[in-house]
Amino acid sequence: MRTLLPCLLILGLFAGCERPNDAVLLGTLEWDRIGLPAEASEPILRWHVTEGERVEAGQLLLELDPRRQNARIAQARGEVALAEARLRELSNGARVEAIDAAQANLARNRAAQVDAERNFRRIATLHRRGLLAVAELDSARASRDQARAASRNAEAQLRELSNGTRPEQLEQASAALQAARGGLALLEVGREHLSLRAPRAGRVDALPFKPGDQPPGGAELVSLLVGEQPYARVYVPASLRAGMTLGDTLQVRVEGIEQPFTASVSSIRSEASFTPYFALSGDDASRLMYRAELRLQGEAARQLPAGLPVRAERQRHE
Repeated sequence: MRTLLPCLLILGLFAGCERPNDAVLLGTLEWDRIGLPAEASEPILRWHVTEGERVEAGQLLLELDPRRQNARIAQARGEVALAEARLRELSNGARVEAIDAAQANLARNRAAQVDAERNFRRIATLHRRGLLAVAELDSARASRDQARAASRNAEAQLRELSNGTRPEQLEQASAALQAARGGLALLEVGREHLSLRAPRAGRVDALPFKPGDQPPGGAELVSLLVGEQPYARVYVPASLRAGMTLGDTLQVRVEGIEQPFTASVSSIRSEASFTPYFALSGDDASRLMYRAELRLQGEAARQLPAGLPVRAERQRHE
């Protein structure tokens, strides 16, 4: 027993001194990803690419059925034409024929007014002589006043046609035309987006729908992997977090590939992952894990697919 106790102490000391030179960080290989959504719920007509295919910026990926959008555009173009015609009409003012008709209407009403005035004077003379009743005089006076009002109305209509359109009406017609053109432009942009194109060069990762499907609005139609190089998404324990900074170089091994890759730390999250709030102090603080991204280097890394398991460690210096 006396011999066993010192041996255990020595073994404990050696165990405390044995620490790995490089801690292994586990994670997965990732690419920057772009998801292209469906801006309208329309059936898919055809695909122009396949999964895994490399595409260039602006390349056509798929087409959605444009018939419904084409009908909306045709309707909007009709509204623009109507607004343009209305503005031209107001800008040109009244036609000569309309002014001539208003002048003729004024002449007719003035003639009627003259006749009513004469009739009223005759009836007023007869009434003073006691030959007509008061009712006859009142009726003649009303006819005279009505004829005067009709003449004034005809004069006002003629002035309105002669003076042209009010500035406020022209402004309203111009604003209506701009609104119609804006609506048409919006629909035309929506029509262009029915032909989905790659915003950046990359590789097609997923095509979740097939021709004939009608995805709901906002559904992801294409998933693209973009960027110059992939990156390893790993999790750094709290014991190593303080010693890791942006730009540090690590060695990354990808599952299934013997040759390791050199990678540099491109980002480290400041907030821990997968840890409850009560583990922020004490012995539980060692369980904190911080997500980091390691950007792989070299031409061979560009051929790697996403999702492979990786192991990262600091490069060994012999």
